[in-house]
Amino acid sequence: MKHGCTKPRGCLMIEHRLIERAIVFMDAEKKRLEAGGELDSGTIDTLVDFIKTYADRCHHGKEEDILFKDLESRPLSESERALMQELTEEHLLGRKLTGQLVDAKNDVVAGKKERLADALDAMQQLIDFYPKHIEKEDKHFFPDTERHYTKDELDEMIESFYSFDMRLIHEKYKDVVEGLAAG
Repeated sequence: MKHGCTKPRGCLMIEHRLIERAIVFMDAEKKRLEAGGELDSGTIDTLVDFIKTYADRCHHGKEEDILFKDLESRPLSESERALMQELTEEHLLGRKLTGQLVDAKNDVVAGKKERLADALDAMQQLIDFYPKHIEKEDKHFFPDTERHYTKDELDEMIESFYSFDMRLIHEKYKDVVEGLAAG
């Protein structure tokens, strides 16, 4: 396969490995803060950008907008449908926790030092959330639902993933430039 993965779940699992690495950095930053380190707004902003752009918009976007949407029309078992709904709800939780981290970080930067505990709590919840969520997808949902596809359909989905990624990078940096222009 010209893109480096032979199945859609392989593409998504490669993305999972990068998300896991980012969560290790989040955990290290949380421990540094708990040990009395000063809040480094840039590090938090970088981690948040990674979660919002890569983990959520790119990775969860492919899951929700391509895989899950397609699976809706497939003859899924009751347990597969329930798990897909659970995963979608978990994506919403990840977005909520990331928003809580941003709000708490912004408050700390504005001088409300007592909000550091809320930032640390949001970080811990994200650190706890991602490995469990990823394991559920890697070990259960992806392999179980792949049986609903032919090889050609799986190949088409990989192409859809790559088209999605190409649009995403343009979307992100168009927004960056428009933000700069708005000043």
